[in-house]
Amino acid sequence: MIKKYYDQDCNLGMLDGKTVAIIGFGSQGHAHAMNLNESGVSVVVGLRPGSAHTAKAEAAGLKVLGIEEAAEAGDIVMILMPDEIQAQVYRDQIAPHMKEGDVLCFAHGFNIHFNQIQPADYLDVIMIAPKGPGHTVRSQYVEGRGVPSLIAVYQDASGKAKDYALAYASGIGAGRAGILETTFKEETETDLFGEQAVLCGGVTELMKAGFETLVEAGYAPEMAYFECIHEMKLIVDLINEGGFEKMRYSISNTAEYGDYRCGRRVIGKEARDNMKQILSEIQDGTFASEFIQEFNAGGKARFLATRHKEAAHLLCKVGAELRQMMSWLKK
Repeated sequence: MIKKYYDQDCNLGMLDGKTVAIIGFGSQGHAHAMNLNESGVSVVVGLRPGSAHTAKAEAAGLKVLGIEEAAEAGDIVMILMPDEIQAQVYRDQIAPHMKEGDVLCFAHGFNIHFNQIQPADYLDVIMIAPKGPGHTVRSQYVEGRGVPSLIAVYQDASGKAKDYALAYASGIGAGRAGILETTFKEETETDLFGEQAVLCGGVTELMKAGFETLVEAGYAPEMAYFECIHEMKLIVDLINEGGFEKMRYSISNTAEYGDYRCGRRVIGKEARDNMKQILSEIQDGTFASEFIQEFNAGGKARFLATRHKEAAHLLCKVGAELRQMMSWLKK
């Protein structure tokens, strides 16, 4: 069983006298910086000159520096930038300013696990990865609660790397909900698999296939959208609140019977075999190599073309029109 920790297991005092430099102020960055600051930790935010996030960070009462200056000021440096730019930013702007005894932090293991960032051996290297979007990490903290988070240690130069990870996780509110210990390898590979095979790739393709099947059979696109896309949130919310059990308790007997009868016909042996192949391509670095090539050498041409093609699908047009009818979505 995976080991779990709570606030009573963490020593926030590990961060006393330390400065945490948060590199980036996007979804996760703003939550980490603001939560740590309100937990009494000294925080600076590292941003590029002219960043649109500068005014937001300053409005939150945070000190904003350039990336190099923040890395110099930070005893603990958390990189919260997109995976595809982390390696270059680290190499050019962060690594030259890190010194013995510093702690290098990540919220996702991609660049460490796939050797895009190779930190000096005198650094502690840790991960603190909340299992929720940044706005939830922030809102739960404000409400006196927290979002469960993962921690991992890749490099323990000081002998205190895990203690730093627990302290940081507690500072962002995770100790109120639970902190789970994992490894960079496990977090990276399971996260990528979940995104590709289920949460993003799998679910969106399933919804699209259902939509296209109904439309091709002559049903109205609006009906297809409601049944195969719009109502997905209702089902996922029930699962999120109480697992498959609550979802199946809450739906009709007709729907539950159809669930048992048809689920494995849609997600059958071929789908499961493909999932195993997707996982294998993550484990052996095939996906990472392809991703890095596309973004750092290919100019994102294929990625952007695919994004444009997907956005032009009929379901996107129909969905946009139907959502105009839903006033609660405009809040």
